Amino acid sequence: MQDSSFPSMKKNARIAGILYLTVIAGGLFAQVFVRQGLTVPNDAMATANNIQSHELFYRLGFFADLINFICGLPVILFFYLLFRPIHKRSTLLAIFFVVISNAVFAINILYQLYPLLIFGNKAYLGAFQPSQLAALSAMALDFQSQGYAIGLVFFGFYCIIIGYLIFKTLYIPKILGILYAIAGLCYIINSFTMFLSRGFANPLFPYILFPSFIGEAAVCLWLIFAGIKENKHER
Repeated sequence: MQDSSFPSMKKNARIAGILYLTVIAGGLFAQVFVRQGLTVPNDAMATANNIQSHELFYRLGFFADLINFICGLPVILFFYLLFRPIHKRSTLLAIFFVVISNAVFAINILYQLYPLLIFGNKAYLGAFQPSQLAALSAMALDFQSQGYAIGLVFFGFYCIIIGYLIFKTLYIPKILGILYAIAGLCYIINSFTMFLSRGFANPLFPYILFPSFIGEAAVCLWLIFAGIKENKHER
């Protein structure tokens, strides 16, 4: 028996793909161009000066992360509605993982506001030396980096399960399911490598995340330009 709502799901696939593309683009902007672009390794004062000198740009990175959460929720709902009729338990498990990851990400971005709060509050400016304020700002950004890695662990498991569902249900080509699962595995490997490395140095970064980008972008672009195929599985 075929789900009667499937035609509408085919139409929603393009919308989900466009929203997913927004999430990918926003994530790259916030992480690569803003946080990494303004951070000077092992120089808290230079990083603090960059944030203060490019405050609007830094705020846009925070805004991009918020937009990512908003745009990502309909994509999660799309995958849930698509796979639930056939693999309910696996779909629910994936949702549990991504809900946890989003909760971690949402709380974690508070650390991005710390530098703005520290340097924008006269009480802090009067109580601490500039070098101390810069150190507190750098510490907050370090917390943000670790929190982001924790969230990626849960998101990685979500990607693995969704990749498995893509592979099994045939709504999207099997190869894209494999790539999506590999993307999740790379997220997990990246995070645990950082956690286990002295000083949280990660020798695999950023190379380990290239397959993650390929996997997510491939599924995203397929949804936009090809949509989903009708699945002949019985319910």
